[in-house]
Amino acid sequence: MDKLVERLTRAVAQRSSRRNVLAMLGKMILGASIFPLLPVDRVVATANAAGNKSKSKNTDDDTTCDYWKYCAIDGFLCSCCGGGSHDCPPGATPSPTSWVGTCRHPADGKDYIVSYRDCCGKASCGRCLCGNTISEMPLYRPQLDSDLIWCFGAPTMMYHCSTAEIVSVK
Repeated sequence: MDKLVERLTRAVAQRSSRRNVLAMLGKMILGASIFPLLPVDRVVATANAAGNKSKSKNTDDDTTCDYWKYCAIDGFLCSCCGGGSHDCPPGATPSPTSWVGTCRHPADGKDYIVSYRDCCGKASCGRCLCGNTISEMPLYRPQLDSDLIWCFGAPTMMYHCSTAEIVSVK
């Protein structure tokens, strides 16, 4: 066994250089670091997660994270902070920018495109923090990333709470 390994090692050493080995190793490391950036179809996983979530939780109360429209919301709920599920509380300004998500309504089984908008201009509400990440995408797809503070274009970048408004049926 030792002689076979020695012959193979010597044959590889005779046919390749250190630079070649380092170049191949560098390509492998670069390729491995790019792998998480590849687009992945998460539709089936999203549907399964939404189906399991809606079966076991109360999806009609807009002051809980389990409300069906909040499947991709990230932040404090405006319905707990003096506003509504799609209205900012008094003194807060809705951001002109938003992120989107697709949520399944448990009653009719249809998928709805929901626009999530941050309310800005007041200090953080501090009540009803939700971090739902169904169908969230990394930062290179910002329109589907809920981890940003979406107060771009608002009079101030101070975050208060987040709202959810139905845009259309999918």
